[in-house]
Amino acid sequence: MPLQSRLLENTAEVSLVRLARKGDRQAFGELVRRRQSWIRNLMRRLCGDPVLADDLSQQAFVQAWHAIAALREPERFLAWMKRLAINTWLQHLRKSDVMDGVAELDADFQAPADEVTMRIDLDQALASLPEIARLCIVLSYHERMTHPEIAALSELPVGTVKSHIRRGTGRLRELLGVYRPQQPGKPDHDR
Repeated sequence: MPLQSRLLENTAEVSLVRLARKGDRQAFGELVRRRQSWIRNLMRRLCGDPVLADDLSQQAFVQAWHAIAALREPERFLAWMKRLAINTWLQHLRKSDVMDGVAELDADFQAPADEVTMRIDLDQALASLPEIARLCIVLSYHERMTHPEIAALSELPVGTVKSHIRRGTGRLRELLGVYRPQQPGKPDHDR
C-alpha cells in the first residue's frame, strides 16, 4: 500500500474533508471508502434493490465530489452526506414511474428460523410500502433520526412524517406479524 494511502487511512475524517474541499481526490476516495457501506445500506433499505442501491450510492458520491467545496462545516460531513443521499433517493423517485401499490405477502407465509430470511422478509415488506413512508421509517428506525430531523431532511411537515411512520409501521407489523410472539390477552403497543 502506498505511503499516502496509509497516511490517509489514519487521518481524521474532518481533515480528509478539508483536503477533499481543496480538490484532493485521494482524500475524497478515503471518505468514500469509509462511508460507502453505510450509504449503500441506506439506499438498499430505501429501494430494496441492491443494483439500484449501488447506482444511487454512486450518484450520491458523485454529487458529493462536485459539491464538497461548498461544504462550510467539515465536521458536519456525515449529516451533509446523509442529506445528499436522501436527495438522490428523492430525485430518483421524482423521475421514476414508480407504482404506489402495495405488494401483498402470501397469506400462508410461515416464519423462517434464520435471521437472513427475516432480513429478506423485512426488505420485501419495506419495499411494499409507499416510497415516502419507507423513507420516513428507514430514517427513523435504521438511521435513528428524530421526527423533526426527518421532517427537515425530507421537507415534509412533522405531522406528515409521524403519520407515515405510524401507518407504515402498522403495515409492517401486519406483514411481519408472524415474527412476533403472540401472547394471549396482551395488546400490541406502538413504539
